[in-house]
Amino acid sequence: QVQLVESGGGLVQPGGSLRLSCAASGSSVSFDVMGWYRQTPGKQRELVATVTSGGVTSYADSMKGRFTISRDSAESTVYLQMNSLKPEDTAVYYCNAKRIIFGLWRTYWGQGTQVTVSS
Repeated sequence: QVQLVESGGGLVQPGGSLRLSCAASGSSVSFDVMGWYRQTPGKQRELVATVTSGGVTSYADSMKGRFTISRDSAESTVYLQMNSLKPEDTAVYYCNAKRIIFGLWRTYWGQGTQVTVSS
């Protein structure tokens, strides 16, 4: 049973920084893609950033230049460094991991961690 456990959320002032971490447990198989999504009340979950097992990264336009995603594939851990945070970055951030098993994509989600940007 794969579990993704996030940490690092909290309250930060506008312009501040936070680093989110997500560690996978319960599986000895690495993930093809790991990433972060976020969701605010009444809105759909949206992509923040992803990183492949080969290190290729992708970001939502509004996060480019402010957020950096990285991963430690050996530890099945993914990080999200968030700088220059804005109030509109306030959301629950979810860790996501995907892998191909027998030709089919399997997707896993963490429980979410709250990030609040406010003065």
